[in-house]
Amino acid sequence: MKTEQIKELFEKFEAACYLIEGVECWSARELQSILGYKEWRNFEKVLEKAQETCKNAEISLTDHFVEISKMVELGSGSKREVKDIALTRYAAYLVAQKTNKLSNFYHSVEFNKMVGYKLLFII
Repeated sequence: MKTEQIKELFEKFEAACYLIEGVECWSARELQSILGYKEWRNFEKVLEKAQETCKNAEISLTDHFVEISKMVELGSGSKREVKDIALTRYAAYLVAQKTNKLSNFYHSVEFNKMVGYKLLFII
């Protein structure tokens, strides 16, 4: 993964941010796509690892991983409710750390530096 690709990934990450009561959040489903996971079940494993790291740091999961649901349109035109998780920047940072889709350790470190750098100004 080249520096340009990391910057593009970071820009997609920042563009996916939305506010809930003034708190920056990311949809886990959107982050799944940004990080290149095609299937939710595979991405859930990454989310579980990130939640375990949060728990081990003795930080409240419910402050950073908020279960939500949203409606998605199916191919038939009907809609279905799906599970999602609203992630704070800290939670998204943990998820990015746990992903195996960033091609190697160096590039995951570079992406996490970008995400984490902004995180430092929030905490």
